[in-house]
Amino acid sequence: MPQKEYFLTPEGQAKLEAELEQLLTVKRPEVAHKIQTAKEIGGTANNAEYEDAKNEQAFVEGRILTLEEMLKNAHVIEAESVPSQQVKLGSQVAVRHPDGKQENYTIVGSAEVDPVEGRISNESPVGQALMGKEVGDKIELEVPAGVLKLVIVEIR
Repeated sequence: MPQKEYFLTPEGQAKLEAELEQLLTVKRPEVAHKIQTAKEIGGTANNAEYEDAKNEQAFVEGRILTLEEMLKNAHVIEAESVPSQQVKLGSQVAVRHPDGKQENYTIVGSAEVDPVEGRISNESPVGQALMGKEVGDKIELEVPAGVLKLVIVEIR
């Protein structure tokens, strides 16, 4: 089965690398110490602290594996010196709703999604609808609240 490719901006790659480094150099040893301390205090049977530490270890190790996989299969999206005429990965897009409200989105891979920051995935319904479009294009798509209508006003 082919590996999933993860599209990352240089900033997103750096963020994931920093998180991995933190987990490997700080969190993993910290959890190992918690496990050892819990063992020394009460053994491994019926020891809530030991169980909590083991669960935390499982989470940390799982996240380390996930991050290593993402970084191994990362495709870094480099910024272009001249903005594209079309929306693509890495584009910053300003859209206008019919009521005149304007929103800004940055199209990123699924590993960097942060709706609060306006970072939407190219795989999301809105991201998919915007991909390949140009300034002035109108899009309509079904969302749980009904039909979303947007006009692309700027691509950076």
